[in-house]
Amino acid sequence: MNGITIMLIALIVLGAGYLLYGRWLAKTWGIDPKAKTPAYEMEDGVDYTPTAPGVVFGHQFASIAGAGPINGPIQAAIFGWVPVLLWVLVGGLFFGAVQDFVSMYASVRNKGRTIGYIIELYIGKIGKKLFTLFVWLFSILVVAAFADVVANTFNGFAATPEVSLANGQVATTSMLFILAAVTLGVVLKVCRFKPLVNTAIAVGLLVLCIVLGMVLPMYVPTGTWHLIVFVYIAVASIVPVWALLQPRDYLNSYLLVAMIVAAVLGVLVANPQMNLNAFNGFTVNGQHMFPILFVTIACGAVSGFHSLVSSGTASKQVQNEKHMLPISFGSMLLESLLAVIALIAVGAVSSGAQVASGTPAVVFASAISGFLGKIGIPQDVAFTLINLSVSAFALTSLDSVARVGRLAFQEFFLDSTDTDENMSPVKKFLTNKYTATVATLVMAYALAKAGYANIWPLFGSANQLLSALALIACAVFLKRTNRKGWMLWVPMGIMLAVTLTALGMTIATKFGGIFAATTANLGGDLLQGSFAVALFVLGVIVAVQGVQKLFGKENAPEKETVQG
Repeated sequence: MNGITIMLIALIVLGAGYLLYGRWLAKTWGIDPKAKTPAYEMEDGVDYTPTAPGVVFGHQFASIAGAGPINGPIQAAIFGWVPVLLWVLVGGLFFGAVQDFVSMYASVRNKGRTIGYIIELYIGKIGKKLFTLFVWLFSILVVAAFADVVANTFNGFAATPEVSLANGQVATTSMLFILAAVTLGVVLKVCRFKPLVNTAIAVGLLVLCIVLGMVLPMYVPTGTWHLIVFVYIAVASIVPVWALLQPRDYLNSYLLVAMIVAAVLGVLVANPQMNLNAFNGFTVNGQHMFPILFVTIACGAVSGFHSLVSSGTASKQVQNEKHMLPISFGSMLLESLLAVIALIAVGAVSSGAQVASGTPAVVFASAISGFLGKIGIPQDVAFTLINLSVSAFALTSLDSVARVGRLAFQEFFLDSTDTDENMSPVKKFLTNKYTATVATLVMAYALAKAGYANIWPLFGSANQLLSALALIACAVFLKRTNRKGWMLWVPMGIMLAVTLTALGMTIATKFGGIFAATTANLGGDLLQGSFAVALFVLGVIVAVQGVQKLFGKENAPEKETVQG
């Protein structure tokens, strides 16, 4: 099989899925273009901000993509390219895109509230408390994994004995992006230019950052980058979304879409052969396809983190309900396309059952730069730009997930009846955004020192379990508001089976090594094993409560109680 054939199959399946299945879902659940969205109803200039659909799409796509759709398919390629392709297409269309859309839909119809608040409203307060605790723990894992990916991508001393020019260039450009984002945020907020002018300014800033980054590389070691990245995301999680989150994602969306377009063009020109085996068996190197394949490929197929972005930040910026489908469903399918590109990339540079060595980011950048070299683009320049795009994916996800973790920590201690006047001093301290930010990032920093490779399996399991819980919560919402929700039942059932099995295996591995005194990282394994136990218990309790509400006879449909 060659790259063009696989690309065409993906484009046809994903395009038809959006036009047929996506639009059918929107029609089935109901879209009201005249409804006043939470962005207007609850406007506060911090989280609730009416925003142009193109900007919200950029935020949604840049936030959900991260490094996941590149890392996952490349790591899962040990099973062969056919299982990866099937899971990306089927999972992306019938699992992931559905989850992203219904999460945003439920949030917009409930005053832009998060999945946690939706659980409180339709399932119960205990379920909400446990779910927000789960989300907080999960956010810590995401921040830890992605912060380590970014720090290693920026490491100026990755190449020995010389410094790494590409990493230094990427680091400088990424730091300049932050300054450019703040500048663009002020421009978008104050000047209110027409979309075409905003686009011109954004592209101009983007090009300037890249040019300066190429000529002024900075060389800083990984440990220092860990500190810099955590300081940055601490700031990003508390400032108003218009000041950094929106403009940064808006800037990066151009870079990320350009990378995908360039990669597609490279595949069409080079038409690489899939040198990787189509199928390597159900067990490879001691790894079982079930559940490892499904938790390794999270982003690109189905990712619970997406539900947090859809209901936590993007839903508060939607100007019109008709924008929800392209922003949520469309972003997910574009991410699935990126996962297919990553699969073609690793397939082209691998051989038989042997997957190409190196980190997923390096494998991806090497392959795509090789494709682009066939159309005259210097491979070293292409490699740096692709690496820059991958780091931009990860850094924008960090922006969003740090804010989500902060909000989850605050929500855990808040009740729907709490006000500034009736809260105790202790509760005010715990729900303070600075306290919540520090509590989240300190634990994430400790985990990040273990390295992303050690965290990724646990992150994948927790991520997929979160998707099952989000689907259950949204299914209860659909039932209680007299809407069809049966299309969520199979995805949530499969994801529960996959993730609980994977978490159980992680618990057995981590604690088995500790008790047998065979682990080389006692502290790290104990921390990860404890996280796995906590996530497993919390997930089971919330899932049981949700399923009881979903299928219990006492929970009859009722009129929609909270309207966005």
